[in-house]
Amino acid sequence: MSQLTVREATLDLFRSAGIDTLFGNPGSTELPLFRDFPDDFRYVLGLQESVVVGMADGYAQARRNAAVVNLHSAVGVGHAAGNIFTAYRNHTPLVITAGQQARALLPHEPYLFAERATEFARPYLKWAAEPARAADVPAALARALAVSLQSPCGPTLVSIPVDDWDEPAEAIANRTVARTQSANPEQLAEFARRLDGAARPAFVVGAEVARDDAFDALLALAEEHQAAVWVAPLSARCAFAENHPLFAGFLPGDRAAIAGLLAPCDLIAVFGAPAFTYHVDTPGPAVAPGTDLLLLTDDPAVASRIPQGLAVVGSLRAGLATLLTLSTAPRREPPPTRPAPAAPAPDRLTDALVCARIAELRPTQSIVVEEAPSSRAAMHAHLPIVARDGFFTCASGGLGHGLPAAIGMALGRPQEKVIALLGDGSAMYAIQGLWSAAQLGMPVTFIILNNRRYAALEHFAQHFGVEPLVGTDLPGLDFVALATAQGCAAARVTAARDLTGALERALSATTPFLLEIVLD
Repeated sequence: MSQLTVREATLDLFRSAGIDTLFGNPGSTELPLFRDFPDDFRYVLGLQESVVVGMADGYAQARRNAAVVNLHSAVGVGHAAGNIFTAYRNHTPLVITAGQQARALLPHEPYLFAERATEFARPYLKWAAEPARAADVPAALARALAVSLQSPCGPTLVSIPVDDWDEPAEAIANRTVARTQSANPEQLAEFARRLDGAARPAFVVGAEVARDDAFDALLALAEEHQAAVWVAPLSARCAFAENHPLFAGFLPGDRAAIAGLLAPCDLIAVFGAPAFTYHVDTPGPAVAPGTDLLLLTDDPAVASRIPQGLAVVGSLRAGLATLLTLSTAPRREPPPTRPAPAAPAPDRLTDALVCARIAELRPTQSIVVEEAPSSRAAMHAHLPIVARDGFFTCASGGLGHGLPAAIGMALGRPQEKVIALLGDGSAMYAIQGLWSAAQLGMPVTFIILNNRRYAALEHFAQHFGVEPLVGTDLPGLDFVALATAQGCAAARVTAARDLTGALERALSATTPFLLEIVLD
């Protein structure tokens, strides 16, 4: 009989996969996992389960590896469900362990048990299981790890009864599974042929380019074809340098507007994004009549939704490298250069001025984690993201991800400055994450754009003809007090003349620092 316990076999599995950090908020049904917890593992505690998943999401994206999350039975999974949904939309590889009551108690519906535990967080899990035997837990976790890392990546869950951890189990080795598949060569050849034949091509790029580390290959193909490069609607990552002469701008989540902006092009090649993600309902075709549409994605579901044209499924990095060898671009004039935005007024404390000052003052190697929906236009205009892996945001549209994700990002990329750009409403969804940042000593700069309301809803109120708008004002929040109460240094800015000095102090801090900026 093996001398290993389920706990020991599980920790050995994680070691073999390069995982030494667990994120969690444990309850009674998880405690045996921590018996004789080894020194070579780190447990990162969050004060609420959604914060825990958000931190793990940022960490996994930073490290390009799966992160392990420990949640407490049904109630913990329920608290975390919003950020599990976001991890699914972000295509972040997570392995979630959820506590379950002792096996002998399950027929009696005991206190704190999870009924239908594998179904609770669906459909936003790639795979879930509650093993039939304690001895099967390590194998289930090995499968969960492999599935989470297969493209498109995403979260998985294993429900583990509390008495399983001390039961005997066999050692299980981590398996190496191909993360991405190769695209069909004939389809890539057709893609290249149609791209070469276009007179005025445009590229639309999305988060898959960044996730698959295809930034350089995309840049090379765009320069080869002198294609205008647009960012896909609501993209969660930076796939192209926003100060490059070929950068054309950001597509909105509006069908009619997208078709209009891309109408001058006779071919649209979408790389690593859906064609297209919409946020408001407007009539009309997806693209202008006579426009060819091509798509390269690692997600078969995304490929199946293309409204017309050719969709190729496979690795972005490998597919783009192949297109570079197959394609022979004709001579084309470069597209028009995107006009520079007007400088913001220097005497008004606006989100535009804040973003412009951050662009001037941020360290060269810095990462912006953003969750400020009403200020996204200001960020697009005045805070260009110019480096690979320099930008992360929430792909789901749900709030409460950005603040903890910035902490996880700082844990995973300790050599780079992490700047969390947050709205006041967004920050309040996960404000207790500041405690974790303080306990960990992570030098994250949290910048709160305080406009005292859910300002993003004002645009939609106009769209739906809702006036007056109720339930959106947020008076009386004191972010400096909230931060200092949890151990973070903090300051407040209320005048434009004080902005530069305050940002310099915040960005140079070597421990977590929150800067509340009360916008005009």
